[in-house]
Amino acid sequence: MGKITDMTAPDGNAIWRDTEPLECCAVVPEAPNTATFSFIAPSGALFRYEPGQFLTLELPVPGGTLWKTYTISSSPSRPLGISVTVKAQEGSVGTRWMLDHLKPGMKIKATGPAGIFTLPLRTQKKYLFISAGSGITPSLAMTTYLFDRGTTTDVVFVNCAKRPSEIIARRRLEHMASRVPSIKLYFIVEEDEPYNAWTGFRGRLNQIMIGLIAGDYMEREVYCCGPEPFMNAVREMLIALGYDMERYHQESFAAPVKTEDQLPETEDVILDDQAVASVTFTASDVTADCTETDTVLAVAKGAGIVIPSGCTFGVCGTCKVKKASGQVHMVHNGGISEDDIEAGFILACCSRPIGAVEIEA
Repeated sequence: MGKITDMTAPDGNAIWRDTEPLECCAVVPEAPNTATFSFIAPSGALFRYEPGQFLTLELPVPGGTLWKTYTISSSPSRPLGISVTVKAQEGSVGTRWMLDHLKPGMKIKATGPAGIFTLPLRTQKKYLFISAGSGITPSLAMTTYLFDRGTTTDVVFVNCAKRPSEIIARRRLEHMASRVPSIKLYFIVEEDEPYNAWTGFRGRLNQIMIGLIAGDYMEREVYCCGPEPFMNAVREMLIALGYDMERYHQESFAAPVKTEDQLPETEDVILDDQAVASVTFTASDVTADCTETDTVLAVAKGAGIVIPSGCTFGVCGTCKVKKASGQVHMVHNGGISEDDIEAGFILACCSRPIGAVEIEA
C-alpha cells in the first residue's frame, strides 16, 4: 500500500491570504449559464485549502457590493491557482454579473478559504459522491484531489442534471475516469435532448439506482451536495436502506457553513421496530396492529386484505391506495406522482405507518 501524502501547498511557501485580491486568469464555459473562473495571486503566492471548502467573493454589482459564496472547484493539489464554478439561476444577480462582466485580468476581493464540508487529506477510504446541479463542485474538487494523489483511489461519482447539456465539468470528469479505472462515473438526467443520444440513467435518483450504481454503498463514505429537497431525498433513501448515517456528509450549495455549530439540524425519520402502530382498512372494516417498520402492504397481507401489487420496490405503482387519515413514512422509487401524494395516495409497498393509520382498502 502506498504512502498517503498531503498534496496541498507546503507551509514553507508564501501562501495566499485574503488581504490580497485575486486576479482572474481564465474563464471556461461549462454548461448553459455556467462557467469556471480561475484566479491567481498577483504576488505569486500559492493557495492552501482543503477539498470541499469555499470562497466568498466581493462582487461590484450595480447598486452596491454583493458578497457571494462559492465552493472551490479546483484541487489544492494544484496550488498555483484557485477556481470556482458558478451557475446563474433565474433572478441571479452576483453570478450573472460574473458571467457577463468578469474577464481575465480583472481583480476582485475574496475571503476564505473556509468550510467544514471537506475531504480528509491523509485518509484512504472508499467514497460515494452524490450531487445535483451545481452541487457537483465539491465532489469535483475532491475527485480531482484523489486523482492527483493517485494512491488507491476508489470513487463512485453520481451527478444528477436536468439534461445532458447541463452536466457540469463532464469532459474533465471523463478525462480522470478514463485514466483511473477505479473512478466510476454515473450521470442521471431527467430529460433527453433532441438529436442527442443518451445511454445513461434517466429519471430521478432512487434506491434501486443506488444499488445498481454502487452495490457496496454500505462500505463507502457518502458526500452529498445539492438543493435541500434533493439532499433530504438522498438521506431518506439511505436511512431506508439501513446505511450508517454517521458516515454521511452533506452541504447545501445554497448555504455552506464555516463551523460545526452552524450546521442545520436534520429531522430524519428513524422508524422504531418496537413502536406500536396500527392500520385500519376501512372498506374491509379490519384493524391490524403492527410496528413502524412494517409496510402497509405487509400488514394488509397479514390481515388477509388483498392490495394488488407488483414490484414491491415503489416503482410500478400497482399498490397505490388512498390514505384516509394518519401519517406514513414513504420512500418510493418513482412509482407515484407528486399530485397523487398531495391527493392523499400512498404506495403500500414502501409506506410504513406512524401511529394509527386508515387506508381505503
